[in-house]
Amino acid sequence: MPSQSVWKLKGTLFFFHASMTIMVSYLPVYFQFLGLTPTEIGILLAVGPAAAIIAQPFWGFMSDKWKTVKKVLLLCLAGTLGIGFILFQLSHFLLIIPVIYIFFSFLSPAGGLGDSLAQKVSMEKGVSFGSIRMWGSLGFGSASLAGGYLLSWIGIQHIYAVFAVFIVMAFIFAAMAPDSTPSRKPVKLESTKQLIKDKQLVLFLMFVFSISLTHRINDTFIGLYIVDLGADESVIGMAWFIGVFTEAFVFATSVYWMRKFHPLTLIVIAASVYTIRWGLMWFAPNASFILAIQATHGIAFGIFYLTAFQFVTTLVPRELTSTGHLLFISVFFGFSGVVGSSFGGIIVDLFDLKTLYGIMAGLAALGVVGALLYRKYYINLQNSRIAS
Repeated sequence: MPSQSVWKLKGTLFFFHASMTIMVSYLPVYFQFLGLTPTEIGILLAVGPAAAIIAQPFWGFMSDKWKTVKKVLLLCLAGTLGIGFILFQLSHFLLIIPVIYIFFSFLSPAGGLGDSLAQKVSMEKGVSFGSIRMWGSLGFGSASLAGGYLLSWIGIQHIYAVFAVFIVMAFIFAAMAPDSTPSRKPVKLESTKQLIKDKQLVLFLMFVFSISLTHRINDTFIGLYIVDLGADESVIGMAWFIGVFTEAFVFATSVYWMRKFHPLTLIVIAASVYTIRWGLMWFAPNASFILAIQATHGIAFGIFYLTAFQFVTTLVPRELTSTGHLLFISVFFGFSGVVGSSFGGIIVDLFDLKTLYGIMAGLAALGVVGALLYRKYYINLQNSRIAS
């Protein structure tokens, strides 16, 4: 059965995204344990997205050039494990900066490579990409709940031990997983100029950025907003849990809804849900209301990410598929993460968290307009090609 041949990929994504939960949720707590100041912690947390901007397209290109996604994924997982061991032996701020940059240069691309491999293999095996990708969300959600209890029991100083177990498990599953069938066309560095000059791709990434910027701002500030509304830190974990598991449900059911609509129509729908989501959070009276709104995370992110990720495949040459995938992820998570953290911090300093979510609703609305205009442009372009 085709489904039986991809369970190793499901395991890879489950354990890798579980490891990401540990980094996203508990790395700031670990740095606080080391005695670093809030300013120093903020700088270190910005290094990861900054590293991803360059590292993700680079490793995507190398996987296309070397004609293997699996081996590059294994290289990134091994690099993450080794550099991570060094990172978590350090306690001095200035020593941590260059090491954490190298660490995220391996860690950040691994997620994109895993998704790229899953998307390619799913097409070759005739299974739904969402049915594979949902296991990443399940891993993230499970670890978001269990990780806090485990680290409170063994101590935050042992964060690397928990992280390393997840990475090793991801490596084992990846080593057993199938590789995708590569394009026979050779890839050179000059080939990437095609992507930079491709108007369809550049315009697509521009409106993707307007949506992903709001997504990444929320990643940074939702915890602060929940506390600001009077709840304690335990509600933050519950909010992540609800969001991630609704996301997994959307991924799991993608085989039913993706075939019914044009990808750009789905992206417009997702962008509209983002706009409604931030608008509701803008007027949220309490943290319980935020928990109810979190169910819309799965609809917005699940539809947007899954559809946009697969749509990129149609915009790039087959021999540059992984480069295109990781360029998209670099924009969605890397560039948006750097800009979002800085922009969000400025808005909160000048106004407050509620105002930030109001501005996010406005930005997402601009993303809806951009998506509608792009959809019209793309369909007209396709029709003109057919006519000629």
